[in-house]
Amino acid sequence: MPRWVEEGVTEYAKRLPSDFNFSVTEVPMAKRGKSIDVAQAIRKESDALLSRVRPQDYVVAMEVGGKVLSTEELASRFDAIRMQGQHVTLLVGGPDGLGAECVARANEKWSLSALTLPHPLVRILVAEQVYRAWSILNSHPYHRAG
Repeated sequence: MPRWVEEGVTEYAKRLPSDFNFSVTEVPMAKRGKSIDVAQAIRKESDALLSRVRPQDYVVAMEVGGKVLSTEELASRFDAIRMQGQHVTLLVGGPDGLGAECVARANEKWSLSALTLPHPLVRILVAEQVYRAWSILNSHPYHRAG
């Protein structure tokens, strides 16, 4: 990822309290080519993503066709999942999306937008929205309803 993306994600992550435990884990994009078609590449990426998911995690697949949440609804979902004592894991696919295995493992599907967003922006957008959700739940002035 470009430095500006890493800096953006790091900025929001460092604003969160240490007990919040926000992290980004990247899996390499599977190579596409003559010997590996798109379906095989998606399967490899799905296997890599799912290998990092713990059985007790509450998994959310970030999908264009998923549920669109307002920031307040996002905060409410995070709070409800946290109150169940579960760790939220957000799965974001590569350029061809998430594989069926990832979608099947997901407890929910959420959408950031009906638009196709570039992967670098998705990272910053997710980090900012996690921070904003935290700010709502903690009555922090960062989020001001307009």
